[in-house]
Amino acid sequence: MPAPLRRLLVAAILCCALVAGVTACGGDDSDATATAATPTATGSAQQQKYAKTRFVANAGLAAGATYQWIVKPYRAGKFKKGADGRRVALVKAGAAGAFAYNRLKAASVNAKGDPALAKAVAPLTAGIAALKDLPSKLRKGDSTDSVVGTFDDIVGQVKDAGKDAGAEVTDKVPSASQLTKS
Repeated sequence: MPAPLRRLLVAAILCCALVAGVTACGGDDSDATATAATPTATGSAQQQKYAKTRFVANAGLAAGATYQWIVKPYRAGKFKKGADGRRVALVKAGAAGAFAYNRLKAASVNAKGDPALAKAVAPLTAGIAALKDLPSKLRKGDSTDSVVGTFDDIVGQVKDAGKDAGAEVTDKVPSASQLTKS
C-alpha cells in the first residue's frame, strides 16, 4: 500500500474512533456528572500541613516585591522630586505595595492553619491592615519616607514571626505580570 493512501486510511480510522468516543460520552447521567464535578474539602490535617508552605510562599512574594520595587528604588533616590524615572518608579511602587498588601493578607490567613504561626502572626494583623491605603500614597508620591518605612517594618515583622514559628521566609521577587494581577 503506498504511503499517502496508508496515511489517509489511518487518519480516517482515527477520526471515526474520535467521533464514536465523543458520541458514547454524550449520555445524560446527571448524578455521575454532579458527583464528579463536586470538589471535596481538604481535611484540617492537610490544611495544617500546607499552612506553613503557603505562608512562606505568600510572605516571600510580599517581601520580594517590597524590597525590589519599594525599598531599593527609595534607597537609590528614585522617589525624590526631580529624579529621573520618578513617575514610573512611583507607579511601580504603588503596584508593588498593593501586591504586597494582598500577599500579606493571604499569609496571615494561611498562618491560621498552623498553631505556632497563628500565635506569632496574630499581633501583626492590625499592621497588615494599616497597609491598605499606602499604595495609593506611593503612586501619588505623598510622604514616601514614612510609607517605605512602614512597608519595610511590617514585612520585617512578618518575616521574623515566621522565623520564630519555624517557617523561614526568603524574598521571592514576583514578575511584573504577577504585580498587575493583584
